[in-house]
Amino acid sequence: MHPETNLMQKKWLVKSPQDRTNVETFRSKLKVDPVVAELLLQREIDTYDTAHAFFRPDLSTLHDPFLMQDMSAAVDRLQEAIEQQEKVLLFGDYDVDGTTAVALLHTFLKDTLPVDFYIPDRYAEGYGVSKKGIDVADEHEVSLIISLDCGIKSVEEVAYAKSKGIDFIVCDHHEPGAELPDAIVLDPKRTDCDYPYKELSGCGVGFKLLQGLSEVNNWNQDVLFDQLDLLAVSIGADIVPITGENRTLCFHGMERLNAHPRPAFKALLDLAKKQMPVSLTDVIFNIAPRINAAGRLRSGRHAVQLMISDKQDEIQQIAAEINADNIERRELDKIITEEALAQLETAAPGRHSNIVYQDNWHKGVVGIVASRVIETHYKPTIVLTKSNGLITGSARSVASFNLHDALEQCSEFLEQFGGHFHAAGLTLKEENLDAFALKFEKIAAKTLTPEMLVEEQVVDLELEFDQIFTPEENRLKIPRLKRILRQFEPHGPGNMKPVFLTKNVFSTEMRVLKEAHLKMSMTQPNSDVIMEGIGFNMAQKVDLVASGVPFDVVYTLEINRWNNQERLQLNIKDVREAATPK
Repeated sequence: MHPETNLMQKKWLVKSPQDRTNVETFRSKLKVDPVVAELLLQREIDTYDTAHAFFRPDLSTLHDPFLMQDMSAAVDRLQEAIEQQEKVLLFGDYDVDGTTAVALLHTFLKDTLPVDFYIPDRYAEGYGVSKKGIDVADEHEVSLIISLDCGIKSVEEVAYAKSKGIDFIVCDHHEPGAELPDAIVLDPKRTDCDYPYKELSGCGVGFKLLQGLSEVNNWNQDVLFDQLDLLAVSIGADIVPITGENRTLCFHGMERLNAHPRPAFKALLDLAKKQMPVSLTDVIFNIAPRINAAGRLRSGRHAVQLMISDKQDEIQQIAAEINADNIERRELDKIITEEALAQLETAAPGRHSNIVYQDNWHKGVVGIVASRVIETHYKPTIVLTKSNGLITGSARSVASFNLHDALEQCSEFLEQFGGHFHAAGLTLKEENLDAFALKFEKIAAKTLTPEMLVEEQVVDLELEFDQIFTPEENRLKIPRLKRILRQFEPHGPGNMKPVFLTKNVFSTEMRVLKEAHLKMSMTQPNSDVIMEGIGFNMAQKVDLVASGVPFDVVYTLEINRWNNQERLQLNIKDVREAATPK
């Protein structure tokens, strides 16, 4: 492997401590631990009211949906469809965000008007609104299409629908292109949209449409809020910020999921052997990959059918099929990742980007593979395959590199592209591959300094192990500190799980699990606290922790459930030899 693999040290960025007087004053006011007070102040939560809003976000504080550009027109058009009992087609992307959005609108509207849904085939049609889908709508005499998590760049396709007498409401959250479709367009990222929160998921934009419709009709919004579990899954899976309105929606969505789990999600969690209650992290690693697997290997339509079904036999059958898809997806992911990494072994040294291509790779997993490649080659990464005569693939980025902007600069070589700062999809002709790769590399080289190509590990706070438990607490129980930190959930961008640093640590016991994971017990000098921890895919650190020299460890606090017992466990993010004391 090249020296820039994950064996290279991460760059630890330890946040500056808050002013001690401010911490003590705030701690006394809220009657919380100094650690909790410091973490809240880091998040700019510095009053009782902001703390209350953080820990108990209220659905009454959601923004007025009519602040979104085109919302009045969208609600009026949907209201007209209801009054005329027009046939409406929900056109959703095949990923989690798109399929949950379709499930949300279908569940809410199905008793109000004739509504059906369409999920494009990932391979035959690709991403976004397709002419094939419009033709299906036309055949079924649909007069209104609502696109969900796609459509913002579908100028040609919307014009095609209009030529057939089909109206369009676009509900999207991706960056718009230079030209908007000739349609009613709901997208908070529109430059002419003054909606105060810009980071909604695609499902979130669809939710705002239903919220506006409910307000106009004076419908009980509790019926809509009962579907927030779908929105929580979309927010987690699409890695949008867990701030502002998203935090409120996700908080209540996770409460709904745990208190009244949708049969579809309960079936998927059972197959993943996850017990309730679950966190958003559990959703991201257990529900989301299975829903995505349907769109990758079978059809996103199966995922929607699973989420909207109320027939237990059907739910169990589809869930089992989707779980089998996920097992196959993981095997494909493993094989293709190995092949992609092998290609990079022979790549020219000193490159600022990873671009790999093989014409027989499975299109459904190239995005996952791109993320895997970045874990060992920390650079903007594009994984490409061939589909329908074109090269197509997915891109994933590092912290300081805007993928969408870079692809925009390469648009002369691309047939189609779209996405966000950190993730995107693209399609190009084979004859343009070399020119595209050259230009993309030039942009990366111009943008990224060597420091930017070292993965960063942000650390919130330095802790001693003695600070985790109070003196009177039972070390075999979950400490109060962790119980309070659980209330910081849901976690995601903008509200990441707190990461701690403890220095001068010794291991008292260690072993390697499955030839990959480092499991150990740790303590500090002059402390009687022994902490259990696991470092996933950190087996290469075993010599360091077994050497007898002190080390520093970065971790999050987790709860390990085993045999109906709960124990505190450190999820180790990184380990390095302790600095020599001066």
